[in-house]
Amino acid sequence: MQHRRKPASSAAPSAAKTPPSRRPTAPLSLAGLLVAVFLVATFLYNEDVTKSTSADVAVAGSVATSRSPELSRRQQQEEAQEEAQEGGDHQEKDHQQQQPPPPPEQPPPQRAAACDLYQGRWTFDAAGELSPLYRESECEFLTEQVTCMRNGRRDDSYQKWRWQPAGCDLPRFDAALLLERLRNKRLMFVGDSLNRNQWESMVCLVQSVVPRGQKTLQKFVNNGSLNVFTAHEYNATVEFYWAPFLVQSNSDDPQVHSVMDRVIAWRAIAKHANKWKGVDYLVFNTYIWWLNTFEMKVLKGGGGGGWSKYALVDRPVAYREVLKTWAKWVDRHIDPNRTTVFFMGMSPNHITPWAWGNDGGIKCAMETQPIVNRTAPLNIGTDWRLHGVARGVLARHLRRVPVHFVDITALSEFRKDAHTSVHTLRQGKLLTPDQQADPKTYADCIHWCLPGLPDTWNHFIYAQIISSPLPPLHH
Repeated sequence: MQHRRKPASSAAPSAAKTPPSRRPTAPLSLAGLLVAVFLVATFLYNEDVTKSTSADVAVAGSVATSRSPELSRRQQQEEAQEEAQEGGDHQEKDHQQQQPPPPPEQPPPQRAAACDLYQGRWTFDAAGELSPLYRESECEFLTEQVTCMRNGRRDDSYQKWRWQPAGCDLPRFDAALLLERLRNKRLMFVGDSLNRNQWESMVCLVQSVVPRGQKTLQKFVNNGSLNVFTAHEYNATVEFYWAPFLVQSNSDDPQVHSVMDRVIAWRAIAKHANKWKGVDYLVFNTYIWWLNTFEMKVLKGGGGGGWSKYALVDRPVAYREVLKTWAKWVDRHIDPNRTTVFFMGMSPNHITPWAWGNDGGIKCAMETQPIVNRTAPLNIGTDWRLHGVARGVLARHLRRVPVHFVDITALSEFRKDAHTSVHTLRQGKLLTPDQQADPKTYADCIHWCLPGLPDTWNHFIYAQIISSPLPPLHH
């Protein structure tokens, strides 16, 4: 990392600073929480490129079993153990009550630099000297889901906000340097559509220095789960693998996954994980698909009867068990001398405008600036319990393989201006003018415009990759 230089003065809008490390203690109102869950669930069900098939109807019509006594006892034991170890109540005792405050944070397993890159402020680069890192029109690989300017957005200020860490500078992004580090290597993003959003960003960040004819993008390879960008001159790939829960689920079809009754198999990961072996850089995430219900449906037994028999488990407990399954696989199968592993923090939604003082707003529609002039913690509906669970699992269940926690959540909460909103797709088609005029129904306040916020997330990954010693060459 470079030591921080004296920043140049600017007449830009006031910068937004990250809040103190402890998370908000004032929960959302019950009505606000229920509205947020309903809106996320409704949007996630409708956001797929392809509509549901008859198989989805069959799953949605399955009959759930009652809560398993064994799982309930296990849940109580997990709660007691985690409360003793982490000093906080991760568990939601009554889903009709307000969401509890999040647990105290723990230090991440490993820092990417001497300073904390995730504490800082957003600064406006009016001249566009450092942001954006590429132009929308210059990246042929962007999908219509994220090309907000092409889809009718009139302001481009969301592209010009640059993250400034408090005690140092992020290194200037150098696509050629990154590709040299990726020469003869694979970089793979694994997770849900937010990681696909970030993968598209990384493809655009590196492709600018690759000559035309020396770069290709293959979609839906490996039975549809894998997308692969290749920089042929470097023999380097930037890949995305669809696994929204990391473990196996009934939502694993990368093109048809509009399943309201989502069921996870929290101990089954090998089917996905076999595709991750031998990758040099792995970037994992899982969050948004957990938010449509307070309780998760966990497959019972060996799954011989399909996905119809499941038990209900509180969200933080299920999340912890899934991450423990993932961490166990990483510790057993990843060679830390070859592979660098990242785990992304939670990408926040912005569907409760009253939380940032816009009582007349409709989700994130028409927002053109970040949340500014605020140092107090925000409370926009992020489930900080899962953030605490992730940090806890990374700290306690990974003994052999270091995993870098990319803590994007708090700094991203300020960016209510950066979502695709009504400048995007629904069911594979661009929103019509009538649909754009109905943001309450159609605004996407989950995914992000590109260029935009995910470029900053990738800048953190870039900083870690270029600052690490070169691993031995593998053939």
